[in-house]
Amino acid sequence: MVPHRRRRNRVMARPPHRVRQHHRTGVGLRPYRCCVRPGDWPHVYAHLDADAFYVTVELLRHPELRGKPVVVARSGPRAVVTTASYEAREFGVGSAIPAATARRLCPQAVFVEPDFEAYRSVSKRMMDRVRAHVETVEVIGLDEAYVDLGGMVAPRAAVRRLVSEIRADTGITCSVGIGPSKLVAKVASDAEKPAGFVVLTREEACARFAAAPARLLPGIGAKTAERLEAMGIATVGALGAAAPEALAERFGARLGPYLRARGRFEDDSPVSQERIAVSESRETTFPADIADRAEQAAVLTRLARELCTGLARHDRRGRTIAIKVRLADFTTVTRARTIPLATNDAEQVAAIARALLEEYAPPRPVRLLGVRVAAFTDEPAVAEADPQLALPF
Repeated sequence: MVPHRRRRNRVMARPPHRVRQHHRTGVGLRPYRCCVRPGDWPHVYAHLDADAFYVTVELLRHPELRGKPVVVARSGPRAVVTTASYEAREFGVGSAIPAATARRLCPQAVFVEPDFEAYRSVSKRMMDRVRAHVETVEVIGLDEAYVDLGGMVAPRAAVRRLVSEIRADTGITCSVGIGPSKLVAKVASDAEKPAGFVVLTREEACARFAAAPARLLPGIGAKTAERLEAMGIATVGALGAAAPEALAERFGARLGPYLRARGRFEDDSPVSQERIAVSESRETTFPADIADRAEQAAVLTRLARELCTGLARHDRRGRTIAIKVRLADFTTVTRARTIPLATNDAEQVAAIARALLEEYAPPRPVRLLGVRVAAFTDEPAVAEADPQLALPF
């Protein structure tokens, strides 16, 4: 009898992975092959982010533009880019840069006026599909959402099915991040766009993004990143390893620990069914700088009326009124005042906004003005409060 020959486990040679770069930071990232079981985590969250959402909607409406650099931006000398196709991004065109700059960077780009009614329609279809699969959904704007995958036996497979259905129904592709917290999920979804699917534990996120700039983390803006760099903290890893005392001394007892927790990917915020706005605002950028103070005051009055009309429609009132002033040299200043009784009265808000403008007295012509109401309360409507009772914010 021929003796039984034991089969050897053969290790198949695998081609080297192509190193991908993070689409915003340029940091080299190797594709992640998931070897964890999200179902075993105490919490499992996913972040779904539509890839180049506005541009994709435009390409679905105008398929002849596929493969071309497309920029969605309003017309006008001070328009900014809403978003750009990946072909345009290769030329350095990105969201929020001036449209004039985008034209210089990519002269061959096709510019399309944004159509937010169309975007909202597609967004509704996408989010309806998400809600049909997942009970707890937190929608962030038109093109992204957090979902709570707790209790699912196979969360990865469920999300893959969901992404496939969204694409089949709307034509929109989504990048997905899955992790034990919203923070990990958010950063993971951003790492391998477009059509990325990244699953990470907290520890794996710390290792993978250690060399990335600290600004990669949600909640850390340009100014905070500059202050961190002044302390010698330039990367996510350095932030997570920073001395708590040094951060608390530089940023305060609340913000310091928060920043260190971000650097360590520590986050316990839940997925909320509703996002409650903490403020509402209206602002406008002028085609030409405005130097006349009376004209500036008239603009604030108009913005206050528009803002308060919306607040009254939803029966919302706030105690803090603020203005935003951007000067011709792009210097941006905010001034705020808190009043004893919450309001959504347009005349009162406008009066305080005009008073704040007079107090600031812009030293140069103004290119942008805005009005904001914050510190919302549920207190009932009251008689008109005297703006003179306002307290410094």
